[in-house]
Amino acid sequence: MAPHTVVPADEFHKAILRKSPPYSKESGIPAARNEVPARRNINSTPPGSSLRVFPADGIETTYDLIQWVAKKYGDKPALGSRKIIKIHEETKLIKKIVDGQETTVPKKWNYFELSPYAFVTYNELLDEVNVLGAALKFLKVSLLENYAATSAKWMTMALAASSQSIPIATAYDTLGEEGLTHSLVETEANAVFTDASLLPTLVRPLAKATKVQFVIYKDEPKESHIAAINEAHPSIKLISIEELYEFGKANPAPPNPPKREDLCCIMYTSGSTGTPKGVVLLHKNVIAAVSGADGAIDGAVNEQDYLLAYLPLAHILEFVFELACLFWGGTLGYGTIKTISDSSVRNCKGDIAEFRPTIMVGVPAVWETVRKGILSKVHAQGSAVSKVFWAAYHAKSFMQSWRIPGSGVLDSAIFKKVKEATGGRLRIVLNGGAAISKDTQQFISTVICPMIIGYGLTETAAMCTVMSPQQHTIGTVGAPTTCVDIKLVDVPENGYLSTNHPPQGEVLIKGEAVSNEYYLNEKETKAAFTEDGWFRTGDIGEWAPNGHLKLIDRKKNLVKTLNGEYIALEKVESIYRTCSIVGNICVYADADHVKPVAIIVPAEPAFLKLAKEKGLADKQLGELIHNAAFCKVVLDQLLDAGRKGGLAGIELICGVVIDDEEWTPQNGLVTAAQKLQRKKIFDANKKAVMQAFKNNS
Repeated sequence: MAPHTVVPADEFHKAILRKSPPYSKESGIPAARNEVPARRNINSTPPGSSLRVFPADGIETTYDLIQWVAKKYGDKPALGSRKIIKIHEETKLIKKIVDGQETTVPKKWNYFELSPYAFVTYNELLDEVNVLGAALKFLKVSLLENYAATSAKWMTMALAASSQSIPIATAYDTLGEEGLTHSLVETEANAVFTDASLLPTLVRPLAKATKVQFVIYKDEPKESHIAAINEAHPSIKLISIEELYEFGKANPAPPNPPKREDLCCIMYTSGSTGTPKGVVLLHKNVIAAVSGADGAIDGAVNEQDYLLAYLPLAHILEFVFELACLFWGGTLGYGTIKTISDSSVRNCKGDIAEFRPTIMVGVPAVWETVRKGILSKVHAQGSAVSKVFWAAYHAKSFMQSWRIPGSGVLDSAIFKKVKEATGGRLRIVLNGGAAISKDTQQFISTVICPMIIGYGLTETAAMCTVMSPQQHTIGTVGAPTTCVDIKLVDVPENGYLSTNHPPQGEVLIKGEAVSNEYYLNEKETKAAFTEDGWFRTGDIGEWAPNGHLKLIDRKKNLVKTLNGEYIALEKVESIYRTCSIVGNICVYADADHVKPVAIIVPAEPAFLKLAKEKGLADKQLGELIHNAAFCKVVLDQLLDAGRKGGLAGIELICGVVIDDEEWTPQNGLVTAAQKLQRKKIFDANKKAVMQAFKNNS
């Protein structure tokens, strides 16, 4: 149960006054002939002057931030967590085609039973940070690697390190042995913070990461996991976080605060295009990012808000927004993808229903799952209910677009149950990490609450653009944050030019939030960062008439087809992903073929429902993916979604491959940030993809 009341969502939306465009202005930076003049946020400093880099006076480092918020918010709840009471294991029999033969195999699922949320206050958080910081100093930790799932202790350990000017490095908990070893060796970390469940994955990397002296873990480990590390690495000391706290209590030490120019974090990219790169983030970069988020949100978030924290903290978007939430005085409630919904837990509520957030940050895969879940429940209630739902949907969309009051009546009458399924208090949701279709943004904004869009990269500390709730717009990624300037530079080989109408080009970012380098990687640094401080994003953009940025392509994911035309893979995937039977999708195109092929992981409930409608109710997923007639039905569904989404003829797929293996970080087919590992997905399905091309020809 939440510890304090909040402003109801409908009252909040009435109180937020929509601001009129333009939402950005020219920065006053001289532009070269091949550039579109740089722009900055309309609320930013005047053209030609320095950008806003501090969220408040006296906050220059992450340790300054935690001191400031403890002083301001005191005994208000800061971080909330749940404990695992029991793990329920369930086994189901599923049919699969193996070597051309139908077979039945058992598959196990784990479901978690969780406690209610327990909270620590801002004062308690600062006390814990200082005690754990003293312990890290006592152990003479020089660099701490956070290799753990998102949790209150992850953030606490990061702030504890900051209290003693100890930098951290981050590694996704699903990074894999090679990436983890790379980060440990490259940074020469001498301490690792991890989850007890991840201890076995450290055994082999620690053989090469010879600088590591301490492994600090949270939760109760299995004795066999402790024994495995002790046997393989007897010189490494294993310490529970409770023991670490006792070290700090027994060996108190005053804080040794960092300075603005000190190293805060080496944050490793997810490695979707090769070996993960370590982005060097100084305290001034991270704090400028918090300032930029605050300036962009423009007062729409405050100490009455609750942020559900479940995305990887090793991802810059989550890290910055959690720090920003602390600055705003909000309450963070930690959850996981595995326990976020009621269907994934037993004898308790899922995280979202238990915590009842007012703010959620998510990636496209999360919002597509939410949209499809809502639609499946609506359609299951019959045509009459479906007609009423869509009539209300279109009426509310019309009222919102023309700013006609009274849409709250539709919320109460039609959309109430939908809102309750997400806790009933959501006021704002933010999409980041990848492009989302306009239809999905519109749907979530209409049925649940306004979806704002954020765009950023690890190299820019997540700060490129963030859409203010007062500037809610469909189809853009918002205005520049108040800590950066953005310019567009010609990409002549792809026809994106400053002389186009509207002007277009590669998006370049400059500002205090922007890193200067990759760790010990001069080659990649020179390729990505200009000598005068601009970061080359690789994204193609244009400015919308209202001053928002629109992303229209990605240089690396532009593929030239047989007829010489380019296909933007991420753009077409965002359209096909709206199809109800698609759980995930990777579009493949090459220079030997005119049109692309889609590789999809089906959204099982909708997929099986479609099979039932086509007279295949007796078939299971493993059988359907080999049924040629049904695959043609699936292709038609995708083509229908593509045409409705406005895709050009060259972007319409010529075939579909259905993969019954879920793409997860564990099997290496997506990164921890849910980015596609395109080559690995193609390699795993190469034979089927080539057959799809052949069938079309």
